[in-house]
Amino acid sequence: MSAGGGTKAILAALGANAGIALAKFVGFLVTGASSMLAEAVHSLADTSNQGLLLLGQKTSQRKATKEHPFGFGRDRYFYSFVVALMLFTLGSAFALYEGIHKVQHPEPLTTPIVAVIILVVAIALETYSFYTAITESKKIKGNVSWWGFIRQSRTPELPVVLLEDAGALFGLVFALLGVGLAVLTGDPVWDGVGTIMIGVLLGIIAIILIIEMKSLLIGEGATESELDTIVDELAAGKVERVIHIRTQYLGPDELLVAAKLALTPKLDVSEVARAIDDAEARVRAKVPAARLIYLEPDLDREFHT
Repeated sequence: MSAGGGTKAILAALGANAGIALAKFVGFLVTGASSMLAEAVHSLADTSNQGLLLLGQKTSQRKATKEHPFGFGRDRYFYSFVVALMLFTLGSAFALYEGIHKVQHPEPLTTPIVAVIILVVAIALETYSFYTAITESKKIKGNVSWWGFIRQSRTPELPVVLLEDAGALFGLVFALLGVGLAVLTGDPVWDGVGTIMIGVLLGIIAIILIIEMKSLLIGEGATESELDTIVDELAAGKVERVIHIRTQYLGPDELLVAAKLALTPKLDVSEVARAIDDAEARVRAKVPAARLIYLEPDLDREFHT
């Protein structure tokens, strides 16, 4: 579900951003509005970003090798991290540079109505993309808040697309505000101010994504609810308790579980093997992402001396 939903949201964003980028570049050439140029570069960066997310999904499906025995699932985290960096450099840094330049050296806008029309159409397209991302995210979000989903999700594409689309919508509003105020007041400085606002917004979103994707790339464990479920399922049958446990996501859909289990004393080898197999089956039934499970049977020396 996470991969399929992510792909649908990415494709919706890719189509919307590609068309919007082209329209914004035309709008900039006609009007000379710096906020239009900043938004055009932003949409171009977003289009490239969606391509990178799709590439990450594709390369993560490669089979494991001797050099990479746990596979390539983290490719999706790597390319999402690259997307965050691109959003910061191509989106935020460029918009801030262009906005400051236009505030220092304001230039009058020509045929601003063209920019307004393009921005309104772009808002409609971005709204469709954002709605698609929200719809797909709801399928895996559960009861957590949207901020909690962005912080806790082990599927990187949906939080990335959600924040990108949210940033794009607010950025379009800032661009429309900048162009509108420039026309109403006759002062083109407002166009530069709107561009600076876009740059600050993209910078904030990029920093959030960089922090979250870096955490996933380094390696995050199971969520609190998942860990509680895993421990509960392990500590059943002939397992007296979980002595210690470590988990780590090797990719959005693959969780590694390693644990030492205290088994009932005086079990023979076949009973130990059966207890371990049953414990693995219980965990996989409740947490399907737990594909790699390594369990070490032991005696609970704390209670059996």
